[in-house]
Amino acid sequence: MFLRSNEAVGHLISLKTTNPKHISGAGFQGESKPGVEKSFGDVLISAFNDVNDVQVKTTELNEQMITDPDSVNVHDVTIALAEANLALSITKGVVDRAIRAYKEIISIR
Repeated sequence: MFLRSNEAVGHLISLKTTNPKHISGAGFQGESKPGVEKSFGDVLISAFNDVNDVQVKTTELNEQMITDPDSVNVHDVTIALAEANLALSITKGVVDRAIRAYKEIISIR
């Protein structure tokens, strides 16, 4: 069962930083700008979409390498594969830990 973006609900989070070097851009004053808050579900879905985009990019590069090998640098394909593998591994780790934390919270009751 998958959640759609309109089904994911939760509390709003505000990203704040204590070091001005962490966020670049004009108008930085040490805290997030008003209206930048997103719900936890939006942040999670955005992260999953980013991982999916990396996977799609890698698939497209692989297909391009198969159909027209001279148009793609083999190093770019290797780097894209490594990025996709790392992104998927990190995502799997985060999901596993979230499920484990949820189960621990449920067992406390």
